[in-house]
Amino acid sequence: MYSLETERLRLRPLTLGDAAFIVELLNDPDWKRFIGDRNVRTLEDACGYLERGPLAMYAKHNVGSLLVEVKATGEAAGFSGLIKRDGLDDVDIGFAFLPRFRGLGYAYESTAAVLEHGRKVLGFPRIVAINSKDNEDSARLLERLGLRFEKFVTMPNDPEELRLYAL
Repeated sequence: MYSLETERLRLRPLTLGDAAFIVELLNDPDWKRFIGDRNVRTLEDACGYLERGPLAMYAKHNVGSLLVEVKATGEAAGFSGLIKRDGLDDVDIGFAFLPRFRGLGYAYESTAAVLEHGRKVLGFPRIVAINSKDNEDSARLLERLGLRFEKFVTMPNDPEELRLYAL
């Protein structure tokens, strides 16, 4: 699995040591509203989430969410990464940040680095993104990154219609 750096950020694979951060992020009201409640309330829940999700994806697909750390402070701000989801033919870009790190350009900076790595180093000819219809901030960021709305999709076992963007 790879790590990346930008001017202000360090992106690295998640580990079980990031469980406290996962509990905080997955219980953020915006995470629950736009991504969904993953029922992660304890450190044990977070370790299970990491093992079944990002760590398993790293092993199987060599992609996944990367922890985004602020270089100046070492704080975990959020994550950004390429994800291989059931129900999508292409890898998709995903990102989420704790409220105190939003509006600082970190989501754009980290996600732009992930997109560039995905295309130039990993060789993905097409990268997509999905987002909730009412998540306008995410939609604006995707469009700023060069992705364009393509169609509405639904994911397996989820009736919510999502917007699909493609690069």
